Amino acid sequence: MSDLKERAARMKAALDVALQPVEMTIRDDSKRHAHHAGRNGIEGDETHFTMTIVSERFGGMNRVARHRLVNELLKPEFETGLHALSLKLFTPAEL
Repeated sequence: MSDLKERAARMKAALDVALQPVEMTIRDDSKRHAHHAGRNGIEGDETHFTMTIVSERFGGMNRVARHRLVNELLKPEFETGLHALSLKLFTPAEL
């Protein structure tokens, strides 16, 4: 994932530290949402992402708790232009 842009690289770094994932993919879907009404005038790239994360850290957590954890970890990004995440979050045993 060395070709990640700035926001994606920051998100990857924050999630690597906090979740120590055994697998993580990050896809920038921003171009697909360029004219999306929900962007509310947000300019530029790196606003919409799809992520798949596999981490032991999700053990014992339900789906909502997992999503809340990731959203909290990425709160600084939401405050600076990240608009939407599509998340697929698993423990290694769930694969």
